[in-house]
Amino acid sequence: MQCTMLKAKLHRACVTHAELDYEGSCAIDGNLLDLSGILEYEQIQIYNVTNGERFTTYAIRAEAGSQMISVNGAAAHKAQPGDRVIICAYADYSAAELINFKPRLIYCNADNTVSHSANAIPVQVA
Repeated sequence: MQCTMLKAKLHRACVTHAELDYEGSCAIDGNLLDLSGILEYEQIQIYNVTNGERFTTYAIRAEAGSQMISVNGAAAHKAQPGDRVIICAYADYSAAELINFKPRLIYCNADNTVSHSANAIPVQVA
C-alpha cells in the first residue's frame, strides 16, 4: 500500500513577486528549498491564506538568501505581493517508509526568514 503524505511545508511565506509574463512556476529562495527538502521542478500546492485561492504549480530555485517567493505565469492571477501562502509538497510512501516518516515543516516570518522548523503539527484543541 502507498500513502500520499505531506513531505514538506513552507508555512505562511510572504509572496514577494507575481510575474504574469514569466514562465509559469513558483520561484522560492534556494535556502528555503534546501531547508524544506522541496526539489527544483517538484510539483507543489499553494494555499493562499490571504484570498483563499488554492493552486498547483512547480518549484524553481530563486537566489539563495533573496527571501523571494515569486508566483509566476497564470498563477500570478491567484497571488499578489504581500499575500501569505502555505506551500506544500506531497510524496507517496510505502508502509515500511512510514514507520520513520516525519515531514519537514518550515515556519516563515513576514520577511521569509525562518522563524522555526518542526516535524510534527501540534494537536488541535477545541
